[in-house]
Amino acid sequence: MRYMGMIAAVAASLLVSITGACAASAEKGRVAFREKGCWQCHGYEGQGGANGLTLARTQLPLEAVDVFVRNTDGPMPPFSKKMLSDEDLADIYAFLSAQPVPADPKTIPLLAH
Repeated sequence: MRYMGMIAAVAASLLVSITGACAASAEKGRVAFREKGCWQCHGYEGQGGANGLTLARTQLPLEAVDVFVRNTDGPMPPFSKKMLSDEDLADIYAFLSAQPVPADPKTIPLLAH
């Protein structure tokens, strides 16, 4: 019986995560990405930079990003829920996921010379 209760709790948790992700706003995520300083390492559009990886168009699920952001012990500091709410993280994820694929440099006239 305890096992069934644990399964129900995990299922409910996943449902809340999925619902939260669906309600996320890419525009709010753009604002949060800048306000929280993510751009300083990862670039204004999540394209990556000298100190941070490319985050735009991530293929990781939101749950994996959440675990990393909250528990990292690498060069990026961890962000607690007090520093970065679940809603802000879901919005940032929506913003990063919505980034368009960059143009092929060969199609940019200024770079063709």
